[in-house]
Amino acid sequence: MKFVSWNVNGIRACLSKGLEDVIKTLDADIFCLQETKVQQGQTDFLPDGYTGYWNYAEKKGYSGTAVFAKKEPISVFYGMGIPEHDTEGRLITLEYECFYFVCCYTPNAQDGLKRIDYRMEWEDAFREYLGRLDETKPVIFCGDLNVAHNEIDLKNPKTNRGNAGFSDEERGKFSALLASGFTDSFRYLYPDRQEAYSWWSYRFKARERNTGWRIDYFCVSDRIKEKISEAVIHSDIFGSDHCPVELDIDI
Repeated sequence: MKFVSWNVNGIRACLSKGLEDVIKTLDADIFCLQETKVQQGQTDFLPDGYTGYWNYAEKKGYSGTAVFAKKEPISVFYGMGIPEHDTEGRLITLEYECFYFVCCYTPNAQDGLKRIDYRMEWEDAFREYLGRLDETKPVIFCGDLNVAHNEIDLKNPKTNRGNAGFSDEERGKFSALLASGFTDSFRYLYPDRQEAYSWWSYRFKARERNTGWRIDYFCVSDRIKEKISEAVIHSDIFGSDHCPVELDIDI
């Protein structure tokens, strides 16, 4: 199966920049979006051949996720079932016969780590949530996880140490998540590949210079990691400050 994830930084803007063509071209079994920035009724977009599932933030023009699936799931769940974490439209879970699929848009710790305490609470709750799912069947989760895990995952690690997305706290939580039974699919296949990024600032010609961060992921339960056949960062696809990332897995 092929899965694709993309932080579109506003679905309406991305639609005007070719989102529909990207979905057709990549032809994933499941294509999911983060940071849709819409409320219910603000877009009727649905790619041909897919069923759509949306989780909207209560705050207008903020956050939000969507999943488009060719095969309808057994069940769909929005959020974690924890009220303080379920108002920003950050999580959609699809259950299939052999696995759970989770689309996630992790909260940003913000400049000066203003939201780091909440981020730590989210991380603990998310890890526990995935662990509960994993007890039943394998999990594939993806999205903008708002963290560059290791120095290889961003262009300027020394000058960004301690900044949002590369703080010791956030990196530690991602390490703990992986240690709880999950595998980063890209690093599983390409442990030493450098300058492989999925997000670039709009400032200072960052994308042109490939001054980026790898903060978009596909992770899988350890027990299915051998089934991973490919992990792709589509850095040649534009339309957002992020690019799509892909997982191909025999499941």
